[in-house]
Amino acid sequence: MVKKTDLVDTLIHQGQRKRLVDELRKKGIQSPAVLQAMGTVPRQWFFPKDFEHFIYRDAAFPIDHGQTISQPYTVAYQTELLAIKSGDKVLEIGTGSGYQAAILLAMGVQVYSVEYILPLLQKASGIFKALGAEIQLFHGDGTLGLPSFAPFDAIVVTAGAPAVPETYVKQLAIGGKLVIPVGDNTEDLKMMRITKISETQTKSEVLQDCKFVPLKGSHGWK
Repeated sequence: MVKKTDLVDTLIHQGQRKRLVDELRKKGIQSPAVLQAMGTVPRQWFFPKDFEHFIYRDAAFPIDHGQTISQPYTVAYQTELLAIKSGDKVLEIGTGSGYQAAILLAMGVQVYSVEYILPLLQKASGIFKALGAEIQLFHGDGTLGLPSFAPFDAIVVTAGAPAVPETYVKQLAIGGKLVIPVGDNTEDLKMMRITKISETQTKSEVLQDCKFVPLKGSHGWK
C-alpha cells in the first residue's frame, strides 16, 4: 500500500523539474498550462526505482510488464495536441504508470483512464488514492473506450495502434480531439490528431514520428 508519506518531493526534484520544463519549452512545447502541469507533477512518484537517477531525463524508461513510462516531451506533446481546458472530460487509453493521467489532473480536467494490465492499474490506483486524487480508473479493453461515460472532450491514446478505432471517434464530443499514435508497426508510428467536426465529419492531421508500446485489445495488436 502506498502512503502519502512515501510520495516525497524534494527541492532537488523541484529544481530538476524546472530544468525539464525549460528543455521542453526549447523543444517546442508552448502551452503555458501544459508547461505548468509538467513543472508541478513529481515524476518520481510514478518512476521505477531502478532508474531513479534518470527521473527527469527527457526519455522513456521501462516499467513493469514490458511497458514504459513515456518520455516527458511525448507526454507534453500529446497533452498540448488535445487543446483541453479546465473542466473538460478526458479519456486516457493506457494508464500505465499513471504519469500522463497525473498531468491531465493537474490541468483541472476530469480524467477517465483504462488500463489493459491489471497490476499496472492497481499500482497507479494506489498512488492516486494516497494523493486523494479524483480519477476514474478502469481495467479492461481500452480499444473499446468507455461508451457509458461518453461523450469525451478529448481522448489520448498512450500506445501504438494499427489503425484508428472507430469506437474512439464515436465517443468524442463534437469539437473534441483524439490524439493517437498509428502505424504498421510500433517502431514506425505517426502521431495523429483527429478532430470531430460533426457526427459524420472529422479532420485528420498526421504529425510527428513516434514510438510506443503496442495497443492491446480487440481493435489493437493481436
